[in-house]
Amino acid sequence: MDENEKISEVGGETAGYLFEFKSDGVYLTVYPNDDNGILFELSDMRQILKDYGVADYDIELLARVVRTADGVPVRLADRFVSPVGAGAEERANVRVEEKAEEVDDRETMTFTVDVAKDRMTAKIRIERDAAKKPPTAEAILQALADRRITYGIDNDAINAGLEHGSEFIAAKGTAPQNGIDAKIERKFSLAEKGKPAVNKYDQVDYKNMNLFVLAKKGQVLAERIPHTQGIPGTNIFGDEIRPKPGKPKPVPAGKNTEIKDENLVVSLIEGQIVDNGTKISVDPKLNIDGDVGVGTGNIDFVGAVDIGGSVMQGFIVKATGDINIKGMVSGGVVHGYNVYIAGGVQGMNRGEVRAEEEVRAAFVENAKIEAGGNIFITDVALHSDLRAGKVLAVEGKRGLVTGGYLAAGEEIRAKTIGNTLFVATKLVVGVNPMLQRRYQETCKEYAELKKKLSQLTKALNTLGKIDVSKLPPERAAQISQMTRSQFPLAGKIERDEKLIRELEEQIAQMRIGRIRVADKMYPGTRIIINSVMKNIQSEEQHCTLTVEDDEIKSGAY
Repeated sequence: MDENEKISEVGGETAGYLFEFKSDGVYLTVYPNDDNGILFELSDMRQILKDYGVADYDIELLARVVRTADGVPVRLADRFVSPVGAGAEERANVRVEEKAEEVDDRETMTFTVDVAKDRMTAKIRIERDAAKKPPTAEAILQALADRRITYGIDNDAINAGLEHGSEFIAAKGTAPQNGIDAKIERKFSLAEKGKPAVNKYDQVDYKNMNLFVLAKKGQVLAERIPHTQGIPGTNIFGDEIRPKPGKPKPVPAGKNTEIKDENLVVSLIEGQIVDNGTKISVDPKLNIDGDVGVGTGNIDFVGAVDIGGSVMQGFIVKATGDINIKGMVSGGVVHGYNVYIAGGVQGMNRGEVRAEEEVRAAFVENAKIEAGGNIFITDVALHSDLRAGKVLAVEGKRGLVTGGYLAAGEEIRAKTIGNTLFVATKLVVGVNPMLQRRYQETCKEYAELKKKLSQLTKALNTLGKIDVSKLPPERAAQISQMTRSQFPLAGKIERDEKLIRELEEQIAQMRIGRIRVADKMYPGTRIIINSVMKNIQSEEQHCTLTVEDDEIKSGAY
């Protein structure tokens, strides 16, 4: 017999269905019905299979073929063998040999199929009656098929429910998985902002209050995790259920940031991170409404700082940008690019102001001020140490300089220098004090490095007489480290020598310097211009002092 030899067939296109019993299996074709009428029941199909002795088949597949009705043959069962000696008519009456059972002719219990409103479950409710026999699993499956329920049928639940329960879930759909909302993951924390820092000894540092969180240029500040669309589900009728997609969120890029790779917030500058919940920005300026003191702690900021109050004694403000102080500096320390102080500086012999470029203040008393460029004082400078790379001017209301040390690379200007009590006041012009300080610091470092290299060389010369192979590994490694360290040390000494020569050349080239006095200069004042010194012995007025022929001479203002 050929593999696909047809043994028998039942039905036809007119009947709306065709069973083909072949040697390789049982095939069913259900033809489309244009009239949308029901030509047969699922139970009719099952009876034909039973008549032909076909018991092992998928009831769900049978129901789906009947419902689809697309005219395509579908194999319901595996290899089919015709009963021996049976004719076509006899084969229609074939019965599967079964173990003889006692015939139960009782009436069958009634049951209903309840479909949930969301079409996700089908519940079977059986009216239990001891005088009636329970329905069969086939009857339940037929009832589900009649309702066109084809997905999620649970045969185990049906069998268990028929045996024990009066109601049970016979079919259950697959719920959709809704999408996940987009979220923003911040790569910084503001939780410790405004809280004092704790050092490694668990001591609270109230001068470090963590008022801001800094961002570096190019730093990733936040990342958006995009929303998802979700996974579709299926109801018991085989229909797809669309999931609810997650909610999107915009990338929270604010001022001085950019969006990178669609989901990253990256800082464009250095500054403090400002997060208002919807936008993440970087502010190059730090604003402090009141004083810098116990409420704020010290300030060390990358950018500009505006202070609405004063800098109190013992506290430090450092910034890479400009510092604007509306109040005073009262015994505090301020370092910035430009420093502008509306109320002046009360140094208390410990206050210090230093700027890369310019310092402006109303007055200064018992303080130290350094500027790479100019220093402008609009009232008085009393008993202070003032050093400017270019111009140092005490002009304005009184323009008074009394006591202390004043130095400028190019010019010192004031209305009045000294007083009638002949207070010692020293003015130095013609040598940039910033260059001079750097020169002195470099010379000191150079001397220390030379001494260290000399000591290292002597030690290595002594150790060179020892057989290193006989030393413990730790000692041999130590000698090797000492040998390597002499090379970067020698390189630093060479660089310092070069820098010292350059600074000496710059200092030597500074030959222009003058002191201008708009009103009076009193005795007790000592003047040095381009290394030429003069003690003022008598009062001078409205004058300009310069060096001519290695002598300080006084001319008209």
